[in-house]
Amino acid sequence: MKPRKEALQLDIKETPKPLTWITLSFQHLFAMFGATILVPFLVGLDPAVALISSGLGTLAFLLITKGQVPAYLGSSFAFIAPIIAAKAAEGPEGAMVGSFLAGVVYGLVALLIKIVGYKWIMKLLPPIVVGPVIIVIGLSLAGTAVDMAMNSPEGEYSLTYFSVALVTLAITIVCSVAFKGFVSLIPVLIGIAGGYLYALAIGLVDFSKVIGANLFQKPDFIIPFVTYTPGFSYEIVLLMVPVAVVTLSEHIGHQLVLGKVVERDYLKEPGLHRSILGDGVATMIASLIGGPPNTTYGENIGVLAITRVYSVYIIAGAAVMAVVFGFIGKISAFISSIPTPVMGGVSILLFGIIASSGLRMLTDNKIDFGNKRNLVISSVILVIGIGGAMIKVSEQFELHGMALAAIIGIVLNLVLPGRKAAERDQSAANKDTAA
Repeated sequence: MKPRKEALQLDIKETPKPLTWITLSFQHLFAMFGATILVPFLVGLDPAVALISSGLGTLAFLLITKGQVPAYLGSSFAFIAPIIAAKAAEGPEGAMVGSFLAGVVYGLVALLIKIVGYKWIMKLLPPIVVGPVIIVIGLSLAGTAVDMAMNSPEGEYSLTYFSVALVTLAITIVCSVAFKGFVSLIPVLIGIAGGYLYALAIGLVDFSKVIGANLFQKPDFIIPFVTYTPGFSYEIVLLMVPVAVVTLSEHIGHQLVLGKVVERDYLKEPGLHRSILGDGVATMIASLIGGPPNTTYGENIGVLAITRVYSVYIIAGAAVMAVVFGFIGKISAFISSIPTPVMGGVSILLFGIIASSGLRMLTDNKIDFGNKRNLVISSVILVIGIGGAMIKVSEQFELHGMALAAIIGIVLNLVLPGRKAAERDQSAANKDTAA
């Protein structure tokens, strides 16, 4: 094996040459583009605002982590179902308030980690809890993906629409499986492009809005005390805030993987508290302008691993490009012209991958389902989360599906006998994996 310095192209704090800087930043923007615009597309928010909030959130993250963590932040899939429910209950303004409060939870967790260390959160969110909750995130969205893929805007079955979804899905799968290198990291973007061309060929694309759009335009911002007056609602809190439990675990996992790629221990320096705070601030920034909550992106970690270019300046460049793109009206109109079945096709794969990543977490951590304790915890989380169970005390107090499943999973893990033994087994499994 070659020493790391021979394989390394640009280290964390190295500044690239201008042309290289622009090219590699655009590459990172491509890696996150498809998934980041899909989330607002699904929840009814402005994709242009999502691009701007992801760029601003990434820049804030880089500042808070002292320019030591080359991570790009994009739209979080974990919040799709909660945002849809929150919009139905209180409108998009209510969803933004809930997103802001979820970011505040990040800040409080970061403060606690700063004071007492990070081991407690690893015990609170073990793989046996987080894995099934991630599965719930993916499978609870399965119906949405299939509906988008199969039905016309009027809600009626359409073989034509379904053919667009299947072509999009096929292209995405081929790019993901058959190709290597950078192409394998942007299968969603290539799938959307291929599906779009097919939809254009059969007459499902309306270019009128693209032609009529201005080159530069103001995105559809949702700003507190400007476009609305924020209000507090227990229902919104219970819909949105508990999801932070899931995304915190996702964040920790990304930091561990990223640390392995760049050969640094990010839990210690700049510290897990700083990266969690950066993630939370990015989510709060998004909520203040009308974007979906942000999270670190695995796609961009993959780009780092392949290119061996770790420079935070390239990440910052991608963030600036995202902000600029958000103000270009032609791009916003072009995104809006993407037919629904195209997004449905990529969603079938993406939501399945989310669920599969939960399974992978369980297998990677060698969770023993011969152990009744593990079987009980995972079973309860899956049925409550996918089944859509909820606790409703009043019109203002409801705890839904995924959030309820996550909380019950945490409680079961804490109260069921055998937790100490499970933690010892988990520690031994992790050591075996590392060896």
